Amino acid sequence: MNLKVFTTDWEMVEPFITASEVTTAIKVVTVHLEKDGLLGRAETLGVDYLGENAQTITADIETVRRQIEAGAGLKELQELLPPGGARNGLDCALWDLEAKRAGRRIWELLNMDMKPVHTVFTLALGEARAMASKARDCRDMPHLKLKLNSEDTGDKIIAIRKARPDARIMIDANGSWSPELLDKLGDLLAANKIELLEQPLPMGQDEPLRGLKYPVPLCADESCQSSADLERVADCYSAINIKLDKCGGLTDGLKILAWCNNHGKQVMVGNMLGSSLAMAPAMIIAQQAALVDLDGPLWQIGDAQPALRFEGALMQIPERELWG
Repeated sequence: MNLKVFTTDWEMVEPFITASEVTTAIKVVTVHLEKDGLLGRAETLGVDYLGENAQTITADIETVRRQIEAGAGLKELQELLPPGGARNGLDCALWDLEAKRAGRRIWELLNMDMKPVHTVFTLALGEARAMASKARDCRDMPHLKLKLNSEDTGDKIIAIRKARPDARIMIDANGSWSPELLDKLGDLLAANKIELLEQPLPMGQDEPLRGLKYPVPLCADESCQSSADLERVADCYSAINIKLDKCGGLTDGLKILAWCNNHGKQVMVGNMLGSSLAMAPAMIIAQQAALVDLDGPLWQIGDAQPALRFEGALMQIPERELWG
Protein backbone atom coordinates (compact mmCIF):
# COMPACT_ATOMS: atom_id res chain seq x y z
CA MET A 1 0.00 0.00 0.00
CA ASN A 2 1.25 3.47 -0.89
CA LEU A 3 0.21 6.32 1.43
CA LYS A 4 0.22 9.96 0.30
CA VAL A 5 -0.76 12.89 2.49
CA PHE A 6 -1.17 16.51 1.39
CA THR A 7 -3.06 19.64 2.38
CA THR A 8 -5.71 21.69 0.62
CA ASP A 9 -7.00 25.17 1.43
CA TRP A 10 -10.71 25.98 1.16
CA GLU A 11 -11.97 29.55 1.43
CA MET A 12 -15.39 30.33 2.92
CA VAL A 13 -17.98 32.28 0.93
CA GLU A 14 -18.40 34.47 4.02
CA PRO A 15 -17.15 34.30 7.62
CA PHE A 16 -18.51 31.26 9.43
CA ILE A 17 -19.17 32.66 12.90
CA THR A 18 -20.03 30.58 15.96
CA ALA A 19 -20.05 31.28 19.69
CA SER A 20 -16.41 30.17 19.86
CA GLU A 21 -14.69 31.23 16.62
CA VAL A 22 -14.73 33.00 13.27
CA THR A 23 -13.61 30.95 10.26
CA THR A 24 -12.78 32.51 6.89
CA ALA A 25 -10.75 29.59 5.46
CA ILE A 26 -9.79 26.05 6.39
CA LYS A 27 -6.76 23.88 5.69
CA VAL A 28 -7.70 20.23 5.35
CA VAL A 29 -5.63 17.07 5.07
CA THR A 30 -6.27 14.78 2.12
CA VAL A 31 -5.28 11.13 2.37
CA HIS A 32 -4.59 8.88 -0.63
CA LEU A 33 -4.10 5.12 -0.31
CA GLU A 34 -3.05 3.32 -3.48
CA LYS A 35 -2.97 -0.43 -3.99
CA ASP A 36 -3.04 -2.54 -7.14
CA GLY A 37 -3.75 0.51 -9.28
CA LEU A 38 -6.76 1.57 -7.20
CA LEU A 39 -7.05 4.76 -5.14
CA GLY A 40 -8.89 5.26 -1.88
CA ARG A 41 -9.10 8.84 -0.69
CA ALA A 42 -10.55 10.95 2.10
CA GLU A 43 -10.48 14.46 3.55
CA THR A 44 -10.18 15.33 7.23
CA LEU A 45 -10.15 18.56 9.21
CA GLY A 46 -9.85 17.23 12.74
CA VAL A 47 -11.10 18.86 15.93
CA ASP A 48 -9.72 22.37 16.23
CA TYR A 49 -10.99 22.99 19.77
CA LEU A 50 -8.89 20.02 20.88
CA GLY A 51 -5.80 21.50 19.27
CA GLU A 52 -5.89 19.56 16.01
CA ASN A 53 -4.82 21.19 12.74
CA ALA A 54 -3.36 20.12 9.42
CA GLN A 55 0.15 19.98 10.85
CA THR A 56 -0.72 17.81 13.87
CA ILE A 57 -2.93 15.51 11.79
CA THR A 58 -0.19 14.98 9.23
CA ALA A 59 2.31 14.25 12.00
CA ASP A 60 -0.08 11.74 13.59
CA ILE A 61 -0.57 9.94 10.28
CA GLU A 62 3.18 9.70 9.82
CA THR A 63 3.48 7.82 13.12
CA VAL A 64 1.56 4.90 11.59
CA ARG A 65 2.79 5.12 7.99
CA ARG A 66 4.83 1.90 8.30
CA GLN A 67 1.88 -0.12 9.59
CA ILE A 68 -0.55 1.29 7.03
CA GLU A 69 1.77 0.72 4.09
CA ALA A 70 2.40 -2.81 5.39
CA GLY A 71 -1.33 -3.50 5.09
CA ALA A 72 -2.99 -2.57 8.40
CA GLY A 73 -6.75 -2.50 7.87
CA LEU A 74 -9.77 -0.91 9.48
CA LYS A 75 -9.70 -3.11 12.58
CA GLU A 76 -6.02 -2.52 13.25
CA LEU A 77 -6.39 1.22 12.67
CA GLN A 78 -8.78 1.54 15.62
CA GLU A 79 -5.96 0.38 17.88
CA LEU A 80 -3.17 2.32 16.16
CA LEU A 81 -4.69 5.79 16.54
CA PRO A 82 -7.13 7.49 18.94
CA PRO A 83 -10.30 9.26 17.74
CA GLY A 84 -9.67 12.43 15.77
CA GLY A 85 -8.60 13.77 12.42
CA ALA A 86 -5.73 11.41 11.60
CA ARG A 87 -7.76 8.27 12.18
CA ASN A 88 -10.70 9.77 10.29
CA GLY A 89 -8.63 10.42 7.18
CA LEU A 90 -7.10 6.94 7.13
CA ASP A 91 -10.34 5.18 8.07
CA CYS A 92 -12.43 6.81 5.34
CA ALA A 93 -9.68 6.28 2.74
CA LEU A 94 -9.53 2.58 3.68
CA TRP A 95 -13.31 2.29 3.28
CA ASP A 96 -13.09 3.95 -0.15
CA LEU A 97 -10.30 1.63 -1.24
CA GLU A 98 -12.18 -1.43 0.00
CA ALA A 99 -15.26 -0.44 -2.03
CA LYS A 100 -13.14 0.02 -5.16
CA ARG A 101 -11.35 -3.30 -4.65
CA ALA A 102 -14.71 -5.05 -4.26
CA GLY A 103 -16.16 -3.27 -7.28
CA ARG A 104 -19.24 -2.37 -5.26
CA ARG A 105 -20.61 0.80 -3.70
CA ILE A 106 -19.89 1.11 0.00
CA TRP A 107 -23.55 0.92 1.03
CA GLU A 108 -23.77 -2.41 -0.77
CA LEU A 109 -20.86 -3.69 1.31
CA LEU A 110 -22.76 -2.54 4.42
CA ASN A 111 -26.09 -4.04 3.22
CA MET A 112 -27.68 -0.58 3.42
CA ASP A 113 -30.09 1.33 1.20
CA MET A 114 -28.79 4.66 -0.09
CA LYS A 115 -30.92 7.63 -1.00
CA PRO A 116 -30.58 11.42 -1.27
CA VAL A 117 -30.94 13.30 2.02
CA HIS A 118 -31.94 16.80 3.04
CA THR A 119 -29.36 18.79 4.98
CA VAL A 120 -29.94 21.65 7.35
CA PHE A 121 -28.44 25.00 6.37
CA THR A 122 -26.43 26.82 9.01
CA LEU A 123 -26.96 30.49 9.81
CA ALA A 124 -23.76 31.99 11.18
CA LEU A 125 -23.93 34.00 14.40
CA GLY A 126 -24.85 37.64 13.93
CA GLU A 127 -27.26 40.33 15.06
CA ALA A 128 -30.95 39.44 15.18
CA ARG A 129 -31.92 41.52 12.15
CA ALA A 130 -29.08 40.14 10.01
CA MET A 131 -29.81 36.54 10.92
CA ALA A 132 -33.51 37.00 10.22
CA SER A 133 -32.71 38.55 6.84
CA LYS A 134 -30.46 35.62 5.97
CA ALA A 135 -33.15 33.18 7.01
CA ARG A 136 -35.63 34.98 4.78
CA ASP A 137 -33.23 34.91 1.83
CA CYS A 138 -32.71 31.15 1.91
CA ARG A 139 -36.30 30.00 1.54
CA ASP A 140 -35.14 26.99 -0.47
CA MET A 141 -33.64 25.67 2.75
CA PRO A 142 -36.52 24.23 4.81
CA HIS A 143 -34.40 23.29 7.84
CA LEU A 144 -32.19 25.89 9.54
CA LYS A 145 -29.49 25.55 12.17
CA LEU A 146 -28.88 28.72 14.17
CA LYS A 147 -25.43 29.41 15.60
CA LEU A 148 -26.21 31.32 18.81
CA ASN A 149 -24.28 32.49 21.85
CA SER A 150 -25.58 33.92 25.14
CA GLU A 151 -26.15 37.47 23.87
CA ASP A 152 -29.68 38.59 22.88
CA THR A 153 -30.50 34.94 22.33
CA GLY A 154 -34.25 35.22 22.75
CA ASP A 155 -34.50 38.22 20.43
CA LYS A 156 -32.66 36.31 17.69
CA ILE A 157 -34.89 33.26 18.03
CA ILE A 158 -38.06 35.36 17.85
CA ALA A 159 -36.81 37.38 14.86
CA ILE A 160 -35.79 34.31 12.88
CA ARG A 161 -39.01 32.46 13.63
CA LYS A 162 -40.99 35.50 12.48
CA ALA A 163 -38.96 35.64 9.27
CA ARG A 164 -39.39 31.91 8.64
CA PRO A 165 -42.61 30.59 10.19
CA ASP A 166 -42.40 27.66 7.77
CA ALA A 167 -38.92 26.44 8.69
CA ARG A 168 -37.78 23.61 10.90
CA ILE A 169 -35.30 25.24 13.27
CA MET A 170 -32.61 23.85 15.54
CA ILE A 171 -30.04 25.73 17.64
CA ASP A 172 -26.34 25.13 18.21
CA ALA A 173 -25.00 27.03 21.21
CA ASN A 174 -21.49 25.55 20.96
CA GLY A 175 -21.32 25.32 24.76
CA SER A 176 -21.84 29.05 25.32
CA TRP A 177 -24.87 28.99 27.63
CA SER A 178 -25.05 28.82 31.39
CA PRO A 179 -27.47 26.58 33.29
CA GLU A 180 -29.38 29.74 34.25
CA LEU A 181 -29.82 30.84 30.63
CA LEU A 182 -30.80 27.33 29.63
CA ASP A 183 -33.55 27.36 32.25
CA LYS A 184 -34.68 30.84 31.32
CA LEU A 185 -35.07 30.05 27.60
CA GLY A 186 -36.86 26.72 27.87
CA ASP A 187 -40.43 27.97 27.38
CA LEU A 188 -39.34 30.36 24.61
CA LEU A 189 -37.72 27.51 22.68
CA ALA A 190 -40.85 25.42 22.97
CA ALA A 191 -43.13 28.31 21.97
CA ASN A 192 -41.04 28.91 18.85
CA LYS A 193 -41.05 25.22 17.94
CA ILE A 194 -37.30 24.71 18.19
CA GLU A 195 -36.67 21.14 17.12
CA LEU A 196 -33.37 20.51 18.89
CA LEU A 197 -30.85 22.29 21.10
CA GLU A 198 -27.25 21.25 20.50
CA GLN A 199 -24.53 21.51 23.15
CA PRO A 200 -25.99 24.25 25.36
CA LEU A 201 -23.39 23.98 28.14
CA PRO A 202 -19.59 23.91 27.90
CA MET A 203 -17.91 20.63 27.03
CA GLY A 204 -17.60 18.42 30.08
CA GLN A 205 -19.99 20.49 32.19
CA ASP A 206 -23.01 18.32 31.48
CA GLU A 207 -23.99 17.37 35.03
CA PRO A 208 -26.90 19.92 35.27
CA LEU A 209 -28.48 18.10 32.31
CA ARG A 210 -28.51 14.68 33.94
CA GLY A 211 -32.11 13.53 34.12
CA LEU A 212 -33.36 17.00 33.12
CA LYS A 213 -36.83 17.08 31.57
CA TYR A 214 -36.28 19.97 29.14
CA PRO A 215 -39.00 21.32 26.81
CA VAL A 216 -36.97 20.49 23.66
CA PRO A 217 -34.54 17.60 22.95
CA LEU A 218 -30.90 18.18 23.91
CA CYS A 219 -28.08 16.97 21.68
CA ALA A 220 -24.46 16.25 22.62
CA ASP A 221 -21.75 17.51 20.27
CA GLU A 222 -18.50 18.60 21.92
CA SER A 223 -19.36 16.52 24.98
CA CYS A 224 -19.45 13.29 22.96
CA GLN A 225 -16.37 12.85 20.81
CA SER A 226 -16.48 9.12 20.12
CA SER A 227 -18.15 5.85 21.09
CA ALA A 228 -16.05 5.85 24.27
CA ASP A 229 -18.09 8.82 25.60
CA LEU A 230 -21.58 7.42 25.01
CA GLU A 231 -22.28 5.84 28.39
CA ARG A 232 -20.98 8.91 30.22
CA VAL A 233 -23.44 11.29 28.53
CA ALA A 234 -26.35 8.89 28.10
CA ASP A 235 -28.41 10.39 30.93
CA CYS A 236 -27.76 13.98 29.86
CA TYR A 237 -28.82 14.01 26.21
CA SER A 238 -31.56 12.49 24.08
CA ALA A 239 -29.59 12.95 20.84
CA ILE A 240 -25.97 12.49 19.72
CA ASN A 241 -24.23 14.42 16.94
CA ILE A 242 -21.96 12.01 15.06
CA LYS A 243 -19.05 13.78 13.35
CA LEU A 244 -16.46 11.61 11.65
CA ASP A 245 -13.68 14.11 12.40
CA LYS A 246 -14.45 13.72 16.11
CA CYS A 247 -14.92 9.98 16.39
CA GLY A 248 -12.12 9.07 14.00
CA GLY A 249 -13.93 7.85 10.91
CA LEU A 250 -16.84 5.87 9.56
CA THR A 251 -15.95 2.75 11.54
CA ASP A 252 -16.56 4.39 14.91
CA GLY A 253 -19.40 6.45 13.44
CA LEU A 254 -21.24 3.22 12.62
CA LYS A 255 -20.56 2.00 16.15
CA ILE A 256 -22.14 5.16 17.60
CA LEU A 257 -25.08 4.80 15.23
CA ALA A 258 -25.74 1.24 16.37
CA TRP A 259 -25.50 2.27 20.04
CA CYS A 260 -27.97 5.12 19.53
CA ASN A 261 -30.43 2.80 17.77
CA ASN A 262 -30.15 0.29 20.61
CA HIS A 263 -30.58 2.94 23.34
CA GLY A 264 -33.37 5.02 21.83
CA LYS A 265 -31.22 8.08 21.15
CA GLN A 266 -31.95 10.42 18.27
CA VAL A 267 -29.11 10.57 15.73
CA MET A 268 -27.72 13.71 14.17
CA VAL A 269 -24.85 13.62 11.70
CA GLY A 270 -22.74 16.77 11.48
CA ASN A 271 -19.56 18.21 10.05
CA MET A 272 -16.59 20.32 11.09
CA LEU A 273 -16.67 22.08 7.67
CA GLY A 274 -15.00 20.62 4.60
CA SER A 275 -15.58 19.72 0.99
CA SER A 276 -17.76 17.10 -0.67
CA LEU A 277 -15.01 14.53 -0.07
CA ALA A 278 -15.41 15.06 3.69
CA MET A 279 -19.22 14.91 3.54
CA ALA A 280 -19.56 11.78 1.38
CA PRO A 281 -18.66 9.23 4.10
CA ALA A 282 -21.01 10.96 6.53
CA MET A 283 -23.88 10.36 4.07
CA ILE A 284 -23.72 6.71 5.14
CA ILE A 285 -24.61 7.75 8.70
CA ALA A 286 -27.18 10.19 7.30
CA GLN A 287 -29.28 7.31 5.98
CA GLN A 288 -30.38 6.55 9.53
CA ALA A 289 -30.13 10.04 11.03
CA ALA A 290 -33.13 12.10 12.09
CA LEU A 291 -31.13 15.30 11.51
CA VAL A 292 -28.53 15.80 8.78
CA ASP A 293 -26.09 18.71 8.98
CA LEU A 294 -23.75 18.26 6.02
CA ASP A 295 -23.82 21.71 4.44
CA GLY A 296 -20.04 22.22 4.60
CA PRO A 297 -19.56 22.45 0.81
CA LEU A 298 -22.24 25.15 0.58
CA TRP A 299 -20.01 27.35 2.74
CA GLN A 300 -17.00 27.03 0.44
CA ILE A 301 -15.97 28.92 -2.69
CA GLY A 302 -14.37 25.78 -4.17
CA ASP A 303 -14.99 22.07 -3.75
CA ALA A 304 -13.47 18.64 -4.29
CA GLN A 305 -14.22 17.06 -7.65
CA PRO A 306 -16.46 15.46 -8.60
CA ALA A 307 -18.54 17.39 -6.09
CA LEU A 308 -21.71 16.33 -4.34
CA ARG A 309 -24.73 17.68 -6.15
CA PHE A 310 -27.08 19.85 -4.09
CA GLU A 311 -30.61 20.67 -5.24
CA GLY A 312 -31.40 23.31 -2.65
CA ALA A 313 -31.12 21.33 0.57
CA LEU A 314 -31.31 17.93 -1.14
CA MET A 315 -27.94 16.13 -1.30
CA GLN A 316 -27.61 13.56 -4.05
CA ILE A 317 -25.79 10.26 -3.67
CA PRO A 318 -22.03 10.69 -4.19
CA GLU A 319 -20.59 9.63 -7.51
CA ARG A 320 -18.34 6.59 -7.57
CA GLU A 321 -15.33 8.75 -8.47
CA LEU A 322 -15.84 11.00 -5.42
CA TRP A 323 -15.91 8.38 -2.69
CA GLY A 324 -17.21 4.95 -1.77
